[in-house]
Amino acid sequence: MTQPDHIALSPNLTIRRALVGLWQVADIEKDGAVMDPQIGADHLAAYAASGFDTFDMADHYGTAEVITGALLARGDAATVCTKWCPTPGPMTAEVVRAGVQERLDRLGVDTVDLLQFHWWSFEHPAWLDALHEMTHLRDEGLIREIGLTNFDAAHLHLALADGVPIVSNQVPCSLLDRRATGPLSDVCAQWGVKLLCYGTLQGGFLSEKWLGQPEPTKITDWSKMKYKRFIDTAGGWDAYQSVLRAASEVAAKHGVSIANVATRWVLENKAVAGVIIGARLGEARHSADNLKLFRFALDADDHAHLKAAFALTTPLPGDCGDEYRKPPFLTASGDLSHHLDTMPSAMTVEDVPNRPGEQRVLSGSEWEDICGYCRAHRVGDRVFVSGTTATAGLDRAVAPQDAGAQTTFVLDKIGAALTALGASMEDVVRTRVYLSDAEDVLAVSKAHGRVFGEIKPANTLFQIGQLIGDYKVEIEAEAILRPQI
Repeated sequence: MTQPDHIALSPNLTIRRALVGLWQVADIEKDGAVMDPQIGADHLAAYAASGFDTFDMADHYGTAEVITGALLARGDAATVCTKWCPTPGPMTAEVVRAGVQERLDRLGVDTVDLLQFHWWSFEHPAWLDALHEMTHLRDEGLIREIGLTNFDAAHLHLALADGVPIVSNQVPCSLLDRRATGPLSDVCAQWGVKLLCYGTLQGGFLSEKWLGQPEPTKITDWSKMKYKRFIDTAGGWDAYQSVLRAASEVAAKHGVSIANVATRWVLENKAVAGVIIGARLGEARHSADNLKLFRFALDADDHAHLKAAFALTTPLPGDCGDEYRKPPFLTASGDLSHHLDTMPSAMTVEDVPNRPGEQRVLSGSEWEDICGYCRAHRVGDRVFVSGTTATAGLDRAVAPQDAGAQTTFVLDKIGAALTALGASMEDVVRTRVYLSDAEDVLAVSKAHGRVFGEIKPANTLFQIGQLIGDYKVEIEAEAILRPQI
């Protein structure tokens, strides 16, 4: 019997190109009833018997790790991809080791095959500390390979340029959500990283069940609540139905299902190593249908037909992962701004002595005391941000050979200073960029444009003799807070 294809993410790790996703364990257990691990392991064993023996899970997918651990304890062979999604804060060696050890304990293993890291807000720079600590644990043998989840192109590039050995990035991708096929795929091609894609069926919306059906008025399933938001943002129900009809016509040509076509389209993108197929344990496995993914391929006419339908939709805004970090929040619960507002700041805010109403932000750099300056200063409705470099910790230059990556880190740091003082990047009215090498103009400008493309503050770019140390770029900013309308 045909089995799912294999693909090597690295010389040390091979996975199936169709992974079994266990996120629905959390949905099954959301009312407090915990699945019996042995019964859950029975369900996983049935998948493995059909060749679907690579399982994807996370620390917050209910007891998915425990269930998988029960399978492994029986001696069954399986490849395990799990995720660690810590709350932003200081990522010391002890914190990271504890997070990894919890994954090992729940799975009952000595090594996690693929540990994928998620970070809620890049304004807190400790995500890079965490990845370097994970690299140390990889060297110790606790982690076979390191992956990311829901990282955009800029921050994937930054992590790679800073020397983190990343093999994969797990992101959404579908006929309606094509963001992963843009800049993110370009970064993957440059660095040899692969994508693992979820949401390929948009929570089941990309199937025969919904073809020609009226728009639902009430949805209670978490997955469909999330992906209905994707449909709305991609142009609405009529645009979605146009894509569904095109997929149906391609499916009929090949004698397969709409789900097969939708998933195969994702799988044929060059950066994609695998697709994650959701499993609701205890219900239909659809293994026979999913095996059809490896029995046909889309031809040029199929791609052209689907592309014509894409033209009737609205491209989703931003990059992969933005749905968790900025509007429009395309998640099951919708607006996550309240969640992000609770994130700890890497900055310290203090009132300015003898200047009522003025505040300043300190980043903890020893140079703030030596030189007598602050990261940012607020006077009334104006915020002035000091020249900022890509410094991690006290004195380490991030990505010393990559000006574009440094710019991404710098702008995150500026954003954190503004947030700490009640402002945001949208309030910025001027930036000044200082470069030591004119050859870096394009890379720095693209990174600047990724953040300020719609805001368009006044800007001046200087080439100077040389920046101190391993810094290739330094940026300062000014912001004005407008009255809330």
